[in-house]
Amino acid sequence: MDDKHMQIGEVATRTELSLRTIRHYEETGLVTPSARSQGGFRLYTETDVDRLMVIRRMKPLGFTLDQMRDLLDATDRLDADDDLATEGREALLDRVREYERAATEQVEKLRVQLSRAEDFAVTLRVRLHEKAPVRP
Repeated sequence: MDDKHMQIGEVATRTELSLRTIRHYEETGLVTPSARSQGGFRLYTETDVDRLMVIRRMKPLGFTLDQMRDLLDATDRLDADDDLATEGREALLDRVREYERAATEQVEKLRVQLSRAEDFAVTLRVRLHEKAPVRP
């Protein structure tokens, strides 16, 4: 059962997101706290943490807030509605597949960038080694 509630500070620690970022995602409708304490504090569940982790993983890949919202909507609908008509389920799966393809493509681009950055760092290291005086 998903009934353990966490306050925003614990969620921030678990997701490595700032309180401000979590609040921003709430304001933009990407995540909604599952409950509020009697004192009005936001309370989150594991499902909410999972949702924030999806957002956190999408952000460095360049996905927009609208794209994050669209993917979360598709996955929410797939998770919630076992009675979806076949064509409705396929349409949602196609949306998720498109995000998977876009993520894979972006990961490949980042790998190329990382490789170039590593080559650059090696070039600088070699240059420093060639030009720096030998230390005993």
